[in-house]
Amino acid sequence: MDGEAIKRLLEGSGLRCTAQRYAVMAFLVEHAGHPTAAEIFEAVNRLDPRSSRATTYNNLRDLVQAGLVREVAVEGRAARFDAKGMRHHHFICDRCGEVEDMEWCDVPRPGSGSLGKRVLRECEIIFRGLCAKCAPRHASRKVS
Repeated sequence: MDGEAIKRLLEGSGLRCTAQRYAVMAFLVEHAGHPTAAEIFEAVNRLDPRSSRATTYNNLRDLVQAGLVREVAVEGRAARFDAKGMRHHHFICDRCGEVEDMEWCDVPRPGSGSLGKRVLRECEIIFRGLCAKCAPRHASRKVS
């Protein structure tokens, strides 16, 4: 995604395209991983040291609220962020905390009666277990 597309994306979501917000969004679009807020701040701050930690965190909050970025909660660890692109689920490793994208499958929405007065925004699946790197180490420890 080029710079103009990022600018249109921000403005189309009702967000002003400030230099700091643009830098956060551009970083997330260019990096396929799932960085933490601290990692995003460090990367953005290397390019423009005028951006404060608070501004970076506030921009992440705004991007999440606008639906441009997903916050992936990792139990006991810092949340990770993912620029919305194609719909996908996540797998989170219990041992190393690595977050991986998983192919999207439709999740049945609960019946409206079961939600009461709640308003459902979206449904997603988070798979938890051991990633491909940690699973063999786990198996070898049990055998020994």
